[in-house]
Amino acid sequence: MIHNRYYAELDKYERLVQRKNQKSDFYNGIFDRYEYPVLTREHIPPHWKYDLDADTNPYFMERLGVNAVMNSGAIELDGKIFLVARVEGNDRKSFFAVAESDEATSGFRFWDEPAVLPDTCPEETNVYDMRLTKHEDGYIYGVFCSESKDTTDADLSAAVAQAGIVRTKDLKNWERLANLKTLRSPQQRNVALHPEFVDGKYAFYTRPMDGFIETGSGGGIGFGFCSDITHAVIDEEKIISRRVYHTLTEAKNGAGAVPIKGKKCWIHIAHGVRNTAAGLRYVLYVFGTDLKEPSRVVAEPSGVFLVPLGRERVGDVSNVVFTNGAVARENGDVYIYYASSDTRMHVASTTVDKLEDYLFHTPKDALRSADCVKQRRALIGHNLELIKKYGTV
Repeated sequence: MIHNRYYAELDKYERLVQRKNQKSDFYNGIFDRYEYPVLTREHIPPHWKYDLDADTNPYFMERLGVNAVMNSGAIELDGKIFLVARVEGNDRKSFFAVAESDEATSGFRFWDEPAVLPDTCPEETNVYDMRLTKHEDGYIYGVFCSESKDTTDADLSAAVAQAGIVRTKDLKNWERLANLKTLRSPQQRNVALHPEFVDGKYAFYTRPMDGFIETGSGGGIGFGFCSDITHAVIDEEKIISRRVYHTLTEAKNGAGAVPIKGKKCWIHIAHGVRNTAAGLRYVLYVFGTDLKEPSRVVAEPSGVFLVPLGRERVGDVSNVVFTNGAVARENGDVYIYYASSDTRMHVASTTVDKLEDYLFHTPKDALRSADCVKQRRALIGHNLELIKKYGTV
């Protein structure tokens, strides 16, 4: 017999999933934020967490709890939005689960069961943060972090990160390919596959690292080619978005969502990290690369694009935002799916036109306080002249 408490939990779950989202009063002219997260631990179906049997679970306790839902890859198929979320159990292990919705900002419902990837790496302990690429070769590729224990180090926290690769055509049946190999980088995280061939080859955005946490000699976001996606090997990584002192990328940076093809450039929504007294702070920034030569940066607006605000700043790893998924629709609308504080998923909406206006008309970082003041005074001076001429009403 099913425990009576199940029906109360199911009712709470259904009311949450069916709740409509709405734009918040946040304004910056670049994107809109929304009142409610699109995925949280409460969006997990009750039958994933509880043994529903009243005989074996008389107190209706969670048997396999869920701690967080975050860092979702995103894709549009047949007019629906699919998020392949990182679901973290109470045991700290992450797995992938597909949630779908007819809308872009609410109504996401997980499929009946989590995704199952071929278990081809016996040493692999954890998987997370899948980026989804609808490639011109006809496959949907998922590139994710494959984490294993560093057996050369006695420290229990020592780990090795590699880029795992799977491919599918329906988000249900997954083929596991060999992990990406980068000959000059011992570890890789935050790797994304470019959606088009470049000079007849597959192109990856990488993040070369000397260690699991520290980038070491890794200079920023890399770019490299491989000929065979089934055994992907990159000989050389060209750094296209560098870490820079006293900027949001000072500690490290990495690819975010798979690049969006705009009218003027490839639009990259990446993450940058700096160290603070409260720990590492992750924010989002944007840059653009050439449509024909995607390793060449053509636009670098100054500063942060999106930061955690309000309730977004509180969670398992506070004061953090992270994205590895965005959807650009044929009408030019863009939906950016981002996690806050390693805890929940949100959405921000904008358009390709707005993003390219932001990219090409926002000043570059002047890199020094004195020069940044000159930038701001020039803007203020221009505006004061307009106010003097036209007034404030």
